Amino acid sequence: MMDLEFAFEPPSDEEIDYDDVSSGGEDEEEEEENSDVEEKIKTKKKTQSPWDFSSYTESVAEEHARRSTTSIDEKISKLIQQRGHAGVIPEKDEVDEDGSSDSEPDRQEDYNPEEEDEAPTTASGGDNRSFFTKADGVSFHANSFIDLHLSRPLLRACEALGYTKPTPIQAACIPLALTGRDICGSAVTGSGKTAAFALPTLERLLFRPKHRPAIRVLILTPTRELAVQIHSMIGKLAQFVTDIRSCLILGGLPVKAQEAALRSMPDIVVATPGRIIDHLRNSMSVDLDDLAVLILDEADRLLELGFEAEIRELVRLCPKRRQTMLFSATMTEQVDELIKLLLNKPLRLSADPTTKRPSTLTEEVVRIRRAREGNQEAVLLALCSKTFTSKVIIFSGTKQAAHRLKILFGLAGFKAAELHGNLTQAQRLDALELFRREEVDFLISTNVAARGLDIIGVQTVINFECPRDLTSYVHRVGRTARAGRAGYAVTFVTDNDRSLLKAIVKRAGSKLKSRVVAEPSITKWSQIIEQMEDQVAEILREEREEMALRKAEMEADKAENMITHRDEIFSRPKRTWFVSEKEKKLVANAGKEAEKGSKKKMMSAEEAEERKKKEKKKREHERNLPRKKRRKLEASREMLEDEAENEGNNRNKKEKSGISLVDLAYRRAKAAKGAKKAADAGKAVRSSKKGLKKSSSSHSSKSRPEEMKELFQSDMSEKKQKRSGSVGKKSSFKSKSRYKRR
Repeated sequence: MMDLEFAFEPPSDEEIDYDDVSSGGEDEEEEEENSDVEEKIKTKKKTQSPWDFSSYTESVAEEHARRSTTSIDEKISKLIQQRGHAGVIPEKDEVDEDGSSDSEPDRQEDYNPEEEDEAPTTASGGDNRSFFTKADGVSFHANSFIDLHLSRPLLRACEALGYTKPTPIQAACIPLALTGRDICGSAVTGSGKTAAFALPTLERLLFRPKHRPAIRVLILTPTRELAVQIHSMIGKLAQFVTDIRSCLILGGLPVKAQEAALRSMPDIVVATPGRIIDHLRNSMSVDLDDLAVLILDEADRLLELGFEAEIRELVRLCPKRRQTMLFSATMTEQVDELIKLLLNKPLRLSADPTTKRPSTLTEEVVRIRRAREGNQEAVLLALCSKTFTSKVIIFSGTKQAAHRLKILFGLAGFKAAELHGNLTQAQRLDALELFRREEVDFLISTNVAARGLDIIGVQTVINFECPRDLTSYVHRVGRTARAGRAGYAVTFVTDNDRSLLKAIVKRAGSKLKSRVVAEPSITKWSQIIEQMEDQVAEILREEREEMALRKAEMEADKAENMITHRDEIFSRPKRTWFVSEKEKKLVANAGKEAEKGSKKKMMSAEEAEERKKKEKKKREHERNLPRKKRRKLEASREMLEDEAENEGNNRNKKEKSGISLVDLAYRRAKAAKGAKKAADAGKAVRSSKKGLKKSSSSHSSKSRPEEMKELFQSDMSEKKQKRSGSVGKKSSFKSKSRYKRR
């Protein structure tokens, strides 16, 4: 068997050029060349890091002290101390009773596909090339940033960050963005899209009217971490420009500080859509009237997370005369619709195919059979204990699964950090900073870290939960093998994920490898996980108790504030949203029903792919229909939608009324009968409702069927009297001849 020891290059901002190093030369030449390489490494280590997550929030220790809670690491270390023995973690060369050794290495084999079905195609729908302006003369090559005609402060910042040669998307985008053109850019992950739109934006701001401060650039991102990263990157690129100010607006940070920052009119605002709309509607003296540049980063992810309504609202608030730049690694039909809404005569810049496979990326799959699905955590721990031991990002499917993996890794003695939506913003940024500074070896995350994050030196990406489509897979594995560095992508594939496996096979080709984890190691770690189940349950119980105490303290503080500051609280204007409360509830109820439906029946990857294919065929069939039939189909759909809306409105009216039509008719008939009897008896009848109620209450002794019978008989007697009275009279009949034309 092959001994697979993975040797990785040291993290640096650019690759070391070994082409000049001659093999087989004299010793003196080799020493000189080695010294040159060492000097290169030293100079590259002096370059600045573009990301810094620690300066945006308070430290996690301060947050726990303020909230009177303890961190998950403290709970794990406390349990390890109580355990008092290290027999839980297997040591190297440990031999079981049957003589099997745990030190057996994993095997890497060439992947042989068991099924020869064709992989699902990932081509997009219609061809929208006619909408875009022809990009004639666009060059995707530049020798240096000086060729892009940038100012000296920006060139100094690029040199300080270690950027020497522009990437293809930067070489094509920067000159066109400087002319004010609308741009739709797409490139593979790790190709430098952030600098591609940040550098021309900063260059334009150098020549702005400085006597009139205003918000001139708005950058929208789907996740908070990506917003922090872009804000940090802009700060590094503008470090030698003293008069350009930027502001970060996102959830999880203090609202009042953000309001004050927006009122000071910064030049650049990096924000998430929901929070910036909140400020534009509810903060005084904040608007986008002078906006010159609107940038949407990771636009497809924005639409996936349901920000389409927010983006449309922001477009409505932005001036029409603006420059718009939209960047995304993958283009979908929704993104094409958004492009038509936002951009004016745009240029589409596609530096390279979206599903292109980096040459330095090694892709592997670990087949999890049905009998092994319960031991998936043991397979992961076996891999991380022997093969992939540092600078690893592990992608989990849910927040609960990520938190459980964090506890298991901590109890097993591994240094790991977690990143998901159940954490506070300080904890999320602290996890990224610990992983960036290499203080932890593993980052366990949900899809929050799958887009845009560029952490230098990530060696391995492990998909513990298989992604649902090829787009998510491309973005996840794009966290490693960036900018020419080497990297590994390992995906756990179950029997339900065959469609995605076919797509990965088609993408990777013959370079896809299959990793076989040693059986003794899996057995050992499954036994260890069984022993740790009680400790995991105890940690989760402690967290639930802390959460309950925290909620009780928050309710007590809220009640105390309401008592002491009641007048001030009620004097504040209510915060509004561009959607009414009623529409919010309808959307929330629809989301809950969708969640219930998804919980009842979980779709596999094959079913999702088949449904997507059917919808695509249906759309193509409708496009090919004649215009008359297509219009009839659209009209019938609109009629069905209107009928559904009318039914919903009628149902709401009935629910609001609270009384049925039968009961209302019965009450009115009863009141009329009482009024008639009172008039026959010679009593005074009031026309008000009170009189009707009194007269009807006098006859309330009879039962309802008897009263209805009497009403029916009285009506029939009146009809008989009318008939008998009309018998003696002659019926006057007029001929139709008088209506004829004379």
